[in-house]
Amino acid sequence: MFNVATLNPPQREAATHTEGPLLVLAGAGSGKTRVITFRIGHLLIDKKVKAENILAVTFTNKAAGEMKERVRELVGRGKAKGMIISTFHSLGVRILRRDIERLGYKKNFSIYTTSDQIGLVRQVLREVVEDGRKHDPEKLLWKISGWKNHLIPPDGIVPRYQDEDEVLACTVYPRYQALLKACNAIDFDDIIMLTVGLLRDFPEVLDHWQERFRYIMVDEYQDTNASQYLFISLLAKKYKNLCVVGDDDQSIYGWRGADVGNILDFEKDYPGCRVVKLEQNYRSSGTILEAANNVIRNNAKRKEKRLWTDAGDGRPIDLVVAQDDEEEATLVVERIQMERYQHELSYGDFAILYRTNSQSRAFEEQLRFEGIPYVLVGGMQFYERKEVKDALSYLKVIDNPHDEQALLRIVNFPRRGIGDGTVLKINQWSLEHGMPLLDALGRAGEVEGVTEAVREKVLAFHRLIVEASQDFRHSGNLAGRVKELFERLGMEQELYRTIDDPATARRKVENVEQIINSMASFEERIPGATLSGFLEKVSLMDEDRFSGKDKKEHGQDAVTLMSLHSSKGLEFPFVFLVGFEEEILPHKKSVEEGMSIDEERRLCYVGITRARRHLTITRCVNRKKYGKLQERQPSRFLEEIPADLLQLHEGAVKKAATEEEAEVMAQDFFARMRAKLG
Repeated sequence: MFNVATLNPPQREAATHTEGPLLVLAGAGSGKTRVITFRIGHLLIDKKVKAENILAVTFTNKAAGEMKERVRELVGRGKAKGMIISTFHSLGVRILRRDIERLGYKKNFSIYTTSDQIGLVRQVLREVVEDGRKHDPEKLLWKISGWKNHLIPPDGIVPRYQDEDEVLACTVYPRYQALLKACNAIDFDDIIMLTVGLLRDFPEVLDHWQERFRYIMVDEYQDTNASQYLFISLLAKKYKNLCVVGDDDQSIYGWRGADVGNILDFEKDYPGCRVVKLEQNYRSSGTILEAANNVIRNNAKRKEKRLWTDAGDGRPIDLVVAQDDEEEATLVVERIQMERYQHELSYGDFAILYRTNSQSRAFEEQLRFEGIPYVLVGGMQFYERKEVKDALSYLKVIDNPHDEQALLRIVNFPRRGIGDGTVLKINQWSLEHGMPLLDALGRAGEVEGVTEAVREKVLAFHRLIVEASQDFRHSGNLAGRVKELFERLGMEQELYRTIDDPATARRKVENVEQIINSMASFEERIPGATLSGFLEKVSLMDEDRFSGKDKKEHGQDAVTLMSLHSSKGLEFPFVFLVGFEEEILPHKKSVEEGMSIDEERRLCYVGITRARRHLTITRCVNRKKYGKLQERQPSRFLEEIPADLLQLHEGAVKKAATEEEAEVMAQDFFARMRAKLG
């Protein structure tokens, strides 16, 4: 039942202030999602605002989905129908689908994912430099992405000539963008950049969306970049009923373009705005919060706030000092066993958080050795696997014949005897005749240098695509059509034929089968489902991968291993914050390049505040580098935690040399455990 009286006073103030700009500074664990959902409920129930006039924006599909469900549970599905809760990119796609033709694109544009972009940059490199293989397309894309996130078009770049990659990126960017448009495709950065351009250059389009979204809320505002900032500013300019929720102390994505200044300067951007601080924490013990407060207060540029709780102080923070990284892992795993045994916990109650992914190796090995289940968050996502992308490329070409990147991916998959040389000749011929590549494939007989036997194979492939495109024009049973297409292509046979290990081949075949299952589920959920809609959903899943916030693996009954960046937004009863040393946290790059330590300190703050019941911090006296031990210095952040909050434990774990010695050590371990448990 919806009732704002159930909120604490600051939460209630934030939820009921609806007219004019509002900045909600929501500390870690202070119930910000509850505030946003109750604010939407207040607008719908108490203020009688139409659902279609409400917009809430967040950063991941998962967060948007959870927020939608919570609002529906709060006010009922009927009242919530018509409101938009989405990611920035999903919102941008919605706006572009309506009016992108004003920018010279067709409405059935494709959205290129990272690997598609890399392939396109490689194509451009072959055109503009003698040996494109010498250059890293990902570096060039990183620079292009940075320009797009600052809304800088291809003709607006002034390169720093001492930076060879930047000079080359300036050459690649215009051609890359032209090829994207020729393929009727956009990349992820284009979604926001083109949307901003559309709103800025076409007043009638802007007015339509301003009237539609009279009440706007943005979650995790501290993570917005320059283009997202302008996107929201344009939408909110007319009515100024903009509520942003965030925590500058948890701004940890500066390396990805996020600008903490957006939240720090909100009061300047919107004079007279209301500011509400949520400082009561419902997650962690008082000791953990006191440590976090003492660390983060050393950042000069921040909004003053101090987390507190009425849940009691809890246990002191354990500080474990190990002799090296192998001992660090051994001690952490021993403590997990101890705590689990003592408090009757599950493995899922424990998380090991680290600054860099390379730190996970020792912990993985030790957990495997002890037979403890674990999940390593941040592996390759389903829709980024090669066999999945190959299969999806067929569907992309069927849906958008101008998607030449997808077409090039499948022209010889499964292998049909069409080599790179043939493709290059036909592609060059298509450029000379100003013709889409698919049409050129259908006229392979007119291309010089292509043998008769190969021409027949090219024409057969062209006929396959044309016939499949005609088949998919019929509505209904999309999953069945996809299954028939994959069977016709012989994808399963191709995978078994080209992969030596039968188990690996079977996993890949099962992944292709999952595409069909996913399509069937999509049809069940979406009345009148289309191939375009399915491909759009798949493309937008790459948004979570790119932001580093897809945490689907978390939640099993297993110890969680993850980076500090991936941990944001999560919480665990017991957290091990490992590698608390200089050059790790703070990271060596931040120290050596003279970068601000503030973001590293915020990262430390995020790690500390992931813990609910207990926090253990570990560091090593020595750590291996290139196989040799090097002396390590404790993190400067450790000195910022009051000594009376810490309980020191110095390790000296002996390694077993024989099975007999291992057995003695095991017996000793359990004897010590029983002694501690009384």
